[in-house]
Amino acid sequence: MCIKEAVIKRINEICFERGMAVNKLANLSGITPSTVYSVFDADRKDIGIVLIKKICDGLEITLQDFFTSEIFDELEQELI
Repeated sequence: MCIKEAVIKRINEICFERGMAVNKLANLSGITPSTVYSVFDADRKDIGIVLIKKICDGLEITLQDFFTSEIFDELEQELI
């Protein structure tokens, strides 16, 4: 699994736990729904840490809370 897939999986996991739709996440994060949906776009290669921080702020969690998950424990090194 690549880092982008792991980030998407983590966002989905947290939203599922909270019964939260993407639109609500966007509103809580102060970003547009289209920006959140763009994270899930297969053509988008990278997700910036600033966007992840805004999502974490909307979820009222720290970056540490976000990345402290088994999802990130066994990521392979990404080249290119």
